[in-house]
Amino acid sequence: MTLPARIRAIPSWQLTLGAAMLGLGFLIAAQLASEGPRIRYTTQERSPLIETATQLQATQDDLKAKILDLRTKIGQIEGADQGSAATVKQLNDDLEAARIAAGLIPIEGTGIVLQLDDSTQPVAAGASESDYLVNSADLRTVIDQLWLAGAEAIAVNGERITATTSVLDIGSSILVNSAYLAPPYQITAVGPPDLYDRLAASAGFIDFLRARVQAYGLNVAFAEPKSVDVPAFAGTVSLRYSQPVPSASAGTP
Repeated sequence: MTLPARIRAIPSWQLTLGAAMLGLGFLIAAQLASEGPRIRYTTQERSPLIETATQLQATQDDLKAKILDLRTKIGQIEGADQGSAATVKQLNDDLEAARIAAGLIPIEGTGIVLQLDDSTQPVAAGASESDYLVNSADLRTVIDQLWLAGAEAIAVNGERITATTSVLDIGSSILVNSAYLAPPYQITAVGPPDLYDRLAASAGFIDFLRARVQAYGLNVAFAEPKSVDVPAFAGTVSLRYSQPVPSASAGTP
């Protein structure tokens, strides 16, 4: 019997069953081949994960130990003698003084109030109209003279003056901190009871009055209320850029 005749003699159901079995074999082989890498990957990654988890647990235990140690030290300090209490009080006083110097808390006390306003005199021939207006240099001069006279806190139109405060001319207004101020400019200062006498006797302030009040007619008014309020600084005290300025005596031996 020839080969074609033998093929024709095989029942059709046997051919179908053989094809199905062959396809099933291919599927099983493909499944086994795909599972091999996945199983190897899982086995290889398990060890580093366990090691990482162990390290994290050790770190957490170390932090817990430090927390307990710090709590113990705090308890010891709280239960210490009066010497430690005096040290804590001194630290709190120093912190309060630093906050006052930084302008972070409001201050109330003796002091003075000055008001600067633009001149009402007619502009002289050949003069500039801007000379008859209060400018940032005028405010900076008065602020500097108040510091030198012993002022402990200063504000201009409610803006607390700090080490980071800038006083700049911006168009027709003056920028103090981040506020645009317009005249009149009210300068409040807390200081010793004789702050006004110290300011009036300072050579720098007298020169300011001659150069700006007598020459151009700027209006300056004074008041000594029983109590002066200086608000806290409302901005940020973070410095983005600073540069040390050598003093005049830095080079003297």
